[in-house]
Amino acid sequence: MTGNVYLHPITLVSGPQAVEGDAVRLGGSMVYAREFALVLRDETGAATRIVTTAAGMPEAIARLPDTAAREAERQWANIRKTHVPLQLGTRTIRLDQPQVMGILNVTPDSFSDGGQHEDLQAGRDHAAAMLEAGASIIDIGGESTRPGAAATFEDEEIRRVVPAVEYCAAMGGAISVDTRRAGVLAAALAAGAHMANDVSALRYDPRSIEVVAEAACPVVLMHAPGAGEDLHAGAKYADVVSEVFDFLKLARDRAIAAGVAEARIICDPGVGFGKSLGENLALINALPLFHSLGSPILLGASRKRMIGALSTEEAAGQRLAGSIALAVKGMEAGIHLLRAHDVAETVQARNVWRGLKDASLTDFSQLPPL
Repeated sequence: MTGNVYLHPITLVSGPQAVEGDAVRLGGSMVYAREFALVLRDETGAATRIVTTAAGMPEAIARLPDTAAREAERQWANIRKTHVPLQLGTRTIRLDQPQVMGILNVTPDSFSDGGQHEDLQAGRDHAAAMLEAGASIIDIGGESTRPGAAATFEDEEIRRVVPAVEYCAAMGGAISVDTRRAGVLAAALAAGAHMANDVSALRYDPRSIEVVAEAACPVVLMHAPGAGEDLHAGAKYADVVSEVFDFLKLARDRAIAAGVAEARIICDPGVGFGKSLGENLALINALPLFHSLGSPILLGASRKRMIGALSTEEAAGQRLAGSIALAVKGMEAGIHLLRAHDVAETVQARNVWRGLKDASLTDFSQLPPL
């Protein structure tokens, strides 16, 4: 057996006590898995699959050829990794429960709320409301990345983003900037931003990777098929899950080689970017796999078009229930960051989910019988 290795957690359990300890915690989250599938794909796409429990993983890895076994060992260690908190200015963002990243679009043409927060006071009010509702991070974007959106000039993007960074910084918020341009990122960091969110995985602007490395800031690397102006271009997958995994693995390795600290890299599978409905569903169902990369996972599915496609083609602003359903699916997979438009509702869903998980992790075996 030769080829690429993919270690999929396939059976999730309430906690290790439910299966006599034969489970592992996924990426330091509140989610545990008992059974795993070791998948090897060769150059033709043909797959070989070994299913084992956590206890049987060493034996399963020993059955692999040397190169595949070494990669499987890395992924097995990655799955069990506990991620250090993100330090964003004075704020420490722990990754042992899902954190909500609130979206602040300061563009005239965003797919979900185009123009609503471009005005300084409207943007300030929205940011304050999201922080008050429990957003751990505010993600500021000055360019629409929806399919068919016109490209934004760098100077114009800076003009939109920097004032928003300044008023969020004045509130004491942890700030991410959603940009693929090095000049915008540098200006935003200088104005008080703490984190980069690059939808091109640092490919669009060759200078971006240098800015991130020099600033020593956390960075989100997102999958998108297009490397140029159109992020959605060139999408053609034989197996979307393994190809997105491979892309993020290479993007992560490239960033580390350029001097970005491994602990500061976050991976996003890019739901909705150059993917069909079926491909988006496949990615969301396979989210536990991405713990094998060894980085925290961000899910950005809020108000995406797939929600309308699965329902009655509701407009973006009418997709709250579907957004919450996808957020809960992500939390059940152990993702670390939820990028959301509707912060108060998403935080409430997270808090209820957290309560359920806390209860399920209680060891009732020590209680006396009724």
